[in-house]
Formats: sequence, structure tokens, C-alpha cells
Amino acid sequence: MTDKIVLGGGCFWCLDAAYRLVRGIVDVEEGYSGGDVENPSDEQIHSGDSGHAEVVRLTFNIGEINLEGVLEIFWTIHDPTTPNRQGYDVGRQYRSVVFYTDEAQHKAILHARDKAQKVWQDLIVTEIAQLKNFYPAADYHRDYEKNRPDYCQIVINPKLAKLREKFATRLVE
Repeated sequence: MTDKIVLGGGCFWCLDAAYRLVRGIVDVEEGYSGGDVENPSDEQIHSGDSGHAEVVRLTFNIGEINLEGVLEIFWTIHDPTTPNRQGYDVGRQYRSVVFYTDEAQHKAILHARDKAQKVWQDLIVTEIAQLKNFYPAADYHRDYEKNRPDYCQIVINPKLAKLREKFATRLVE
């Protein structure tokens, strides 16, 4: 059985690269969510005026990884304490955000955030909101790190290092 969750933590290429290595993740789809513009273009997203965040929609096999496990990785590989920023990526489109689909997910996310807060010195500012829309990004964004290994390594590699260090037994590498 599978479930889905939509996460934003900076540029979606970083989350994509990390979650593709995690056992139990069935699919990673880059996209945009949380704004008011229908079917936004890359240009509308990067202008910062669409209200959308760059996100990934994860489909995961709950027999291999549950939502708590997915979120534990999320809180570890990005900085949930910086509003509208992840490293070099600055703007509302790069905010830390989790979109839930039902009340059970909402409660699980709040619980996971409270658990993660014990690890972070600064306050976690991750937005938690009900999923209202998800617009897939253009195909060239899919599996970007694998298809363009020379691009964004300064940002992606530290996240992958954290993932490998803390979650080595959960990876499919």
C-alpha cells in the first residue's frame, strides 16, 4: 500500500536527489504547490509572485517507510528554521513547507515537527498546510541531479552527505 506527501525544502532538485535514494520511495515528482496561480510556469515561480513553493510529491510504500520516517529525513536534510531560504535559494518559492491531505497526516506532521524541534536550537518555521493544488514541473526537472551531475553539487552534496550519514541503512544505493 502506498501513500503520498508533498514537501518543500528549498530547490526541489535537492529533495528529489535525496529521496530517490531512500528505500520505500516509489516515486518523486517535482512540482509547485501552495499558491494561487493555476499551472504556473518556471518564470512565474521564480518571480516569487505566484505564491507557490517548489515541492516534491513523494509516493512511498508504507510497508517499507512510514510518514514518520519520510519526515525524519525531511527535517534532517534541510534547514527548517530559515524562513523563505535554503542556502543560496532565497524567496518564498523556497520555503520549508509540508502539505497534508487529511487530518491523520496533519496530526502526524505536527507530532514529527515537535519531535524534530528537540534537535534544532532555533524554532522550526516550516509551514504546515492542507494540500489544495499540485502542479507538476516541466519534465526536464525530473531526476535533475542524476541527469546533470555537474550542476548544483555545492548545494546537493551536503544534503546527500547528511542523508548517507544518518540514514545509511534506509538507502537503496
